[in-house]
Amino acid sequence: MNVAIDIPESVSASLRAHWLDVPRGVLEAVAAEAYRSGALTAYQVGELLGHGSRWETEAFLQRVQAYLHYSEDDLERDLAGLRAARGCITS
Repeated sequence: MNVAIDIPESVSASLRAHWLDVPRGVLEAVAAEAYRSGALTAYQVGELLGHGSRWETEAFLQRVQAYLHYSEDDLERDLAGLRAARGCITS
């Protein structure tokens, strides 16, 4: 898919001052927000941005502060699953 956007000159000057490569900056911003909202997985972010490894994608997500949605309830479910797999009694 090819997406074109029109950015007013008054706004694009500010973007160029902060991003040397405005198209790449826009693509990264979309990737980060799509990950935050759950629209894309980390794998898909890496694919979109052309990353060579999972580590490169993880570094990008950390840099843009797009963290995995992982609640306390998620942790409790995972711990219960691990305990069950190990044959432990869950509390």
